[in-house]
Amino acid sequence: MPGSAPVSYLGPWPKDVGIIALELYFPSQYVDQTELEEFDGVPAGKYTVGLGQARMGFCSDREDINSLCLTVVQRLMEKNALSYNSIGRLEVGTETIIDKSKSVKTALMQLFENSGNTDVEGIDTTNACYGGTAALFNAVNWVESSSWDGRYALVVAGDIAVYATGSARPTGGAGAVAMLIGPNAPLAFERGLRGTHMQHAYDFYKPDMVSEYPVVDGKLSIQCYLSALDRCYSVYRNKIHAQWQREGSDKSFSLEDFGFLVFHSPYCKLVQKSLARLMLNDFLNHPNPNTETGPFTGLEAFRDVQPEDTYFDRDVEKAFMKASTDMFERKTKASLLISNQNGNMYTPSVYGCLASLIAQHTPSQMAGQRIGVFSYGSGFAATLYSLRVTQDHTPGSSLDKLVLSLSDLKTRLDSRKKVSPALFSENMKLREDTHHLANYVPQGSVEDLFPGTWYLTRVDDKHRREYACRPVDDDLPAESELVRSRARVLLLGMTRPAGVATLYSGGDHLNCLLL
Repeated sequence: MPGSAPVSYLGPWPKDVGIIALELYFPSQYVDQTELEEFDGVPAGKYTVGLGQARMGFCSDREDINSLCLTVVQRLMEKNALSYNSIGRLEVGTETIIDKSKSVKTALMQLFENSGNTDVEGIDTTNACYGGTAALFNAVNWVESSSWDGRYALVVAGDIAVYATGSARPTGGAGAVAMLIGPNAPLAFERGLRGTHMQHAYDFYKPDMVSEYPVVDGKLSIQCYLSALDRCYSVYRNKIHAQWQREGSDKSFSLEDFGFLVFHSPYCKLVQKSLARLMLNDFLNHPNPNTETGPFTGLEAFRDVQPEDTYFDRDVEKAFMKASTDMFERKTKASLLISNQNGNMYTPSVYGCLASLIAQHTPSQMAGQRIGVFSYGSGFAATLYSLRVTQDHTPGSSLDKLVLSLSDLKTRLDSRKKVSPALFSENMKLREDTHHLANYVPQGSVEDLFPGTWYLTRVDDKHRREYACRPVDDDLPAESELVRSRARVLLLGMTRPAGVATLYSGGDHLNCLLL
């Protein structure tokens, strides 16, 4: 693997630290947003055009944050033929809290048991949709620090985004992303190029400890998102300009210096507005923009606007969305595949966008590009940073392998099962009533899950959760008594009872099969 470090790793600073491999998991079922519009009794196009959403993935009561993350970690490890002994740090970013003390990371350590590897640093990080990015930064910083021991870091971002009945419900979704971090990566972090903005606001928060539903101030949330984008872009632009000056260049930075741009995506329309927002920033920052020809044509009327006065200015929004149409098509549109088809995954959202971008380009199209990444979490915290794609796109290269690993993304999306809005609504009510219960056995069908998916089997009287994995072999009955009694089961915080199969490891890679 490209991240493997030689014995002399304690010497020079690791080179090209970044994302080596990336795996994505989303639920096997979805609701169609057009059908949901009709079911909710709202005007046609409210969700599909106004929000830009086509489908929304969701979980039954068979899945929780632990099962999502177990699935995506195991898939990344097996797909890349990795030993669990090769992981030295594991960080989880999530805002889906099922225990106020025990972390998701400790649940994931059950996957490491047969390898004997317990020397794994890192823990959970929480701040709305920003937790995955904070976990990623921690992992990168570890590899670049004196604490690094030469092994990989593994970053997991996962969430189940659900809302109470109402206007916010169609902006939900669910999923998890796992990223392998190390040196010599095909997607390397550009050192010193992060623009961050942190501020206090109650735009979106979850004060009710027994509810999965957030309290949302929709208008304030949009304002916070756009204001954070403005500030982060300004800081990033200043930092890269200073870097260029140190290198002897007086060139000014603009959006054209990004090959691609991906954004945290609560819904697709906001991403399109965000790119337009950055073009507004370029326009206002330009000392003498050409309004006769080029991208700024006809925008002279907006030369003196103040950014803080334009968050909800429809004239500004419309003008710059039109002006940025070509740039959106070239740099951002491809990144919205998962967002459009699966919805908002919270912490994995922006990394689902990154995966979508990679999945729809060839290695040669990606090679050498700078990818701008904007991550936002309510409350609020935001960062704009950049990844530099390796120039090596030859067959068998790390970039070629990364692109190939995500090439089936659309096929996987198309293989999901469509569920009626009525059944979706019933699922949401079931989660609302049962997600916090003890002595609970989930009612959802295991057969509806993708093969190889971890799922919740029961919650005991002390709220301890038990998990099993649906067999990879579709010919094996996932819900039979044989599976219930002999399938590999994770008993978090419990002793494995007699009669239940022990964890099986083949070359340190756990297999989701009957024993």
